[in-house]
Amino acid sequence: MFISTIGGFKMLDGFKQFLLRGNVVDLAVGVVIGAAFGKIVETLVSSFITPLIAAIGGQPDFSGLYFTINNSKFMYGQFINAVVSFLIIAAVVYFLVVLPVNALISQARKEPSPDPTTKKCPECASEIPITARRCPFCTSVLVGSPTK
Repeated sequence: MFISTIGGFKMLDGFKQFLLRGNVVDLAVGVVIGAAFGKIVETLVSSFITPLIAAIGGQPDFSGLYFTINNSKFMYGQFINAVVSFLIIAAVVYFLVVLPVNALISQARKEPSPDPTTKKCPECASEIPITARRCPFCTSVLVGSPTK
Protein backbone atom coordinates (compact mmCIF):
# COMPACT_ATOMS: atom_id res chain seq x y z
CA MET A 1 0.00 0.00 0.00
CA PHE A 2 2.80 2.43 0.95
CA ILE A 3 4.78 1.65 -2.22
CA SER A 4 1.80 2.29 -4.47
CA THR A 5 1.37 5.78 -2.97
CA ILE A 6 4.92 6.86 -3.89
CA GLY A 7 5.05 5.87 -7.52
CA GLY A 8 3.42 2.50 -7.99
CA PHE A 9 5.63 -0.51 -8.59
CA LYS A 10 8.33 1.48 -10.38
CA MET A 11 10.41 1.37 -7.21
CA LEU A 12 10.22 -2.42 -7.18
CA ASP A 13 11.06 -2.53 -10.89
CA GLY A 14 14.22 -0.52 -10.26
CA PHE A 15 15.18 -2.79 -7.39
CA LYS A 16 14.58 -5.83 -9.60
CA GLN A 17 16.80 -4.36 -12.34
CA PHE A 18 19.51 -3.66 -9.75
CA LEU A 19 19.41 -7.24 -8.47
CA LEU A 20 19.45 -8.77 -11.93
CA ARG A 21 22.40 -6.74 -13.11
CA GLY A 22 25.37 -8.99 -13.82
CA ASN A 23 27.73 -7.48 -11.26
CA VAL A 24 25.40 -7.95 -8.30
CA VAL A 25 24.64 -11.56 -9.17
CA ASP A 26 28.33 -12.31 -9.77
CA LEU A 27 29.25 -10.76 -6.44
CA ALA A 28 26.59 -12.76 -4.61
CA VAL A 29 27.77 -16.01 -6.20
CA GLY A 30 31.37 -15.13 -5.34
CA VAL A 31 30.54 -14.46 -1.70
CA VAL A 32 28.61 -17.72 -1.33
CA ILE A 33 31.34 -19.77 -3.02
CA GLY A 34 34.01 -17.97 -0.98
CA ALA A 35 32.22 -18.75 2.28
CA ALA A 36 31.85 -22.41 1.31
CA PHE A 37 35.50 -22.58 0.26
CA GLY A 38 36.53 -21.02 3.58
CA LYS A 39 34.64 -23.73 5.47
CA ILE A 40 36.30 -26.44 3.37
CA VAL A 41 39.75 -25.01 4.07
CA GLU A 42 38.97 -24.62 7.77
CA THR A 43 37.95 -28.29 7.92
CA LEU A 44 41.03 -29.31 5.93
CA VAL A 45 43.28 -27.48 8.38
CA SER A 46 41.61 -28.83 11.51
CA SER A 47 41.19 -32.40 10.19
CA PHE A 48 44.35 -33.03 8.18
CA ILE A 49 47.02 -30.35 8.34
CA THR A 50 46.97 -29.75 12.09
CA PRO A 51 47.21 -33.49 12.91
CA LEU A 52 50.01 -33.83 10.35
CA ILE A 53 51.96 -31.00 11.97
CA ALA A 54 51.06 -32.44 15.38
CA ALA A 55 52.50 -35.82 14.39
CA ILE A 56 55.82 -34.09 13.81
CA GLY A 57 55.64 -31.77 16.84
CA GLY A 58 53.83 -34.08 19.26
CA GLN A 59 50.77 -31.90 19.98
CA PRO A 60 47.58 -33.67 18.76
CA ASP A 61 45.39 -30.57 18.34
CA PHE A 62 46.36 -26.91 18.08
CA SER A 63 42.89 -25.68 18.97
CA GLY A 64 43.42 -26.93 22.52
CA LEU A 65 46.57 -24.87 23.06
CA TYR A 66 46.18 -21.95 25.43
CA PHE A 67 47.85 -20.02 28.19
CA THR A 68 46.26 -18.43 31.24
CA ILE A 69 46.77 -14.98 32.72
CA ASN A 70 44.66 -14.00 35.76
CA ASN A 71 42.19 -16.83 35.10
CA SER A 72 41.70 -15.72 31.46
CA LYS A 73 42.34 -18.29 28.73
CA PHE A 74 44.16 -17.13 25.61
CA MET A 75 43.46 -19.70 22.90
CA TYR A 76 46.51 -19.24 20.70
CA GLY A 77 45.99 -22.69 19.17
CA GLN A 78 42.80 -21.53 17.46
CA PHE A 79 44.74 -18.54 16.17
CA ILE A 80 47.37 -20.86 14.68
CA ASN A 81 44.59 -22.81 12.92
CA ALA A 82 43.12 -19.55 11.58
CA VAL A 83 46.53 -18.40 10.30
CA VAL A 84 47.11 -21.72 8.51
CA SER A 85 43.61 -21.48 6.96
CA PHE A 86 44.27 -17.91 5.85
CA LEU A 87 47.61 -18.86 4.27
CA ILE A 88 45.98 -21.70 2.31
CA ILE A 89 43.14 -19.46 1.07
CA ALA A 90 45.60 -16.69 0.17
CA ALA A 91 47.79 -19.15 -1.76
CA VAL A 92 44.82 -20.57 -3.66
CA VAL A 93 43.53 -17.10 -4.56
CA TYR A 94 47.00 -15.98 -5.63
CA PHE A 95 47.82 -19.02 -7.76
CA LEU A 96 44.35 -19.63 -9.23
CA VAL A 97 43.11 -16.04 -9.65
CA VAL A 98 45.83 -13.39 -9.43
CA LEU A 99 48.54 -15.08 -11.50
CA PRO A 100 46.23 -16.07 -14.40
CA VAL A 101 44.64 -12.60 -14.51
CA ASN A 102 48.07 -10.91 -14.47
CA ALA A 103 49.22 -13.23 -17.28
CA LEU A 104 46.15 -12.35 -19.36
CA ILE A 105 46.67 -8.62 -18.79
CA SER A 106 50.36 -8.75 -19.72
CA GLN A 107 49.54 -10.82 -22.81
CA ALA A 108 46.91 -8.30 -23.87
CA ARG A 109 49.40 -5.45 -23.49
CA LYS A 110 51.94 -7.21 -25.73
CA GLU A 111 49.59 -7.34 -28.71
CA PRO A 112 50.80 -5.02 -31.45
CA SER A 113 48.89 -1.82 -31.91
CA PRO A 114 46.93 -1.46 -35.14
CA ASP A 115 48.50 0.39 -38.06
CA PRO A 116 48.24 4.14 -37.60
CA THR A 117 45.64 6.00 -39.63
CA THR A 118 47.01 9.48 -38.97
CA LYS A 119 50.35 11.24 -38.92
CA LYS A 120 51.62 14.65 -37.85
CA CYS A 121 52.15 17.41 -40.37
CA PRO A 122 55.87 18.36 -40.32
CA GLU A 123 55.01 22.08 -40.66
CA CYS A 124 52.14 22.68 -38.22
CA ALA A 125 52.14 19.42 -36.18
CA SER A 126 48.40 18.83 -36.80
CA GLU A 127 47.02 15.30 -36.97
CA ILE A 128 46.22 14.49 -40.61
CA PRO A 129 45.24 11.32 -42.49
CA ILE A 130 48.22 9.16 -43.35
CA THR A 131 47.36 9.21 -47.08
CA ALA A 132 47.08 13.03 -47.27
CA ARG A 133 49.26 14.84 -49.85
CA ARG A 134 48.53 18.28 -48.42
CA CYS A 135 47.88 19.40 -44.89
CA PRO A 136 44.28 20.65 -44.58
CA PHE A 137 45.34 23.10 -41.86
CA CYS A 138 48.45 24.80 -43.25
CA THR A 139 48.14 23.60 -46.89
CA SER A 140 51.80 22.60 -47.05
CA VAL A 141 52.73 19.91 -49.53
CA LEU A 142 53.78 16.77 -47.71
CA VAL A 143 56.99 15.21 -48.94
CA GLY A 144 56.89 11.46 -49.45
CA SER A 145 53.09 11.26 -49.56
CA PRO A 146 51.55 8.75 -51.93
CA THR A 147 50.51 10.17 -55.26
CA LYS A 148 47.74 9.04 -57.55
